[in-house]
Amino acid sequence: MNGKVIVAFLVLPAVLAGAALYYLQIFSFYEEVIPNGTTDVAIVEKKTELPEVIDYSNFHAITSESSPIRYRACFETSEDLNDLRNRYLVYEGAEPKIAPYWFECFNAEDLGFSLADGAKGEVFLSKKNIMYGVDRVVAILDNGKGYIWHEINDCGDKLYDGSPVSNECPKRD
Repeated sequence: MNGKVIVAFLVLPAVLAGAALYYLQIFSFYEEVIPNGTTDVAIVEKKTELPEVIDYSNFHAITSESSPIRYRACFETSEDLNDLRNRYLVYEGAEPKIAPYWFECFNAEDLGFSLADGAKGEVFLSKKNIMYGVDRVVAILDNGKGYIWHEINDCGDKLYDGSPVSNECPKRD
């Protein structure tokens, strides 16, 4: 009998801590982004290297102050994918980050398959160093669906793995 009580005192706090950790990671720190309706979706133009707003609708986004890479957004656009490829900077090597399951419009696995060979969609640069070492990227599929997330860039990789940061990286605030 005493062994059962001791086990209960050990297991119960572990289960409660696990449930609290799950809740904090999946629900607690996220907040909905209120769209401004005019500049929520921008892509860096090749010639000017400045962000340019594109046509979009049905914009939904979430973010969290607890991590610079928790931003996720979904939208629809009437822009032609081939026109976008010709006009805007393509972002190489981006991989969609998993969103919480309750943010249903953003499925990173399906998006990754759609972007894998470049035939069904493309990833573009939206803003370089939106925070130090983190770029905002926009993926647009051939069906008009669009997605936004934050991607750790080369400077961020070096910062987080402890490598020396090159002169190409901006000064950190």
